Amino acid sequence: MTTSHMSAERKVRGLLLANEPMARHSSWRCGGPARRYFEPDDREDLLSFVIAQQLTHEVLWVGLGSNLLVRDGGLDETVVATPRLNSMRWETPELLYAECGVPCARLAREAAAKDRGGLEFLAGIPGTVGGALTMNAGALGSQTWEFIESVDMLDEAGSQVTLLASDFSACYRGVRGAVGWFLGARFKLPVSAGGHGPARIREVLAQRSATQPTGQASCGSVFKNPPGDFAGRLIELSGLKGTRCGGCKVSERHANFIVNDCAATAADIETLINQIIDAVREKTGITLETEVRIVGNYRSDDPENPA
Repeated sequence: MTTSHMSAERKVRGLLLANEPMARHSSWRCGGPARRYFEPDDREDLLSFVIAQQLTHEVLWVGLGSNLLVRDGGLDETVVATPRLNSMRWETPELLYAECGVPCARLAREAAAKDRGGLEFLAGIPGTVGGALTMNAGALGSQTWEFIESVDMLDEAGSQVTLLASDFSACYRGVRGAVGWFLGARFKLPVSAGGHGPARIREVLAQRSATQPTGQASCGSVFKNPPGDFAGRLIELSGLKGTRCGGCKVSERHANFIVNDCAATAADIETLINQIIDAVREKTGITLETEVRIVGNYRSDDPENPA
């Protein structure tokens, strides 16, 4: 162990582990080990760790592990997991601040409880604020960055900065702007929900339960919707509902979901993803792009290993 590693272990208050299986931290319940895995107790703990380690780009930030596939060979990067960075506060009656580890569903409930409308769509998104900012998460015609007033970030030098929403350019399932990692955001919610917020959240969750394979191990939507169409429709049109690869399959309920229903490996899932891309391209001429982030190393025996 190097001196810098020892220094970090003395300084941090959170959970610092070596060779931590990422299957424990992924909604797909698979994936190899992270060389180093850190859950800071709070923002101060995170900053102490970053300063001690001089971390830059070799960091993978993880919230609830949705929208993430870690290959079976694991990760060389340091994983910083954010579930403990989960504080919220109302800075004004219209401005709700949430740290990056706050689950989207909890944020939606808090806004509804204060009769502020707009965030009900987040109730059905199985991720955190940090992921929602990075991916510009959206549903039911709304997107995360529509409601952002400003964000706190950790820049590549390890300093905290606050930036306005106007410093960024949001797009479908992404955002362009400053380089760094989101620590939290201020959501501007000037519109009253008219007392209907909780009912709208129940409607969102009921619709999600009726149309998606809730209760099964999945990452949510695997593919981005191509312009003017839906990935799920194209996958179903290609006859792929129920298609299996090892321990995973295309969901019969929603074709843009892959469920791990029989101890799938990450290699099973990545193989099925590539099979879907090939089949949809052959059937429709459209090349689907993944919404899920695929990271990490292949094992030597993985079928997708380019070596």
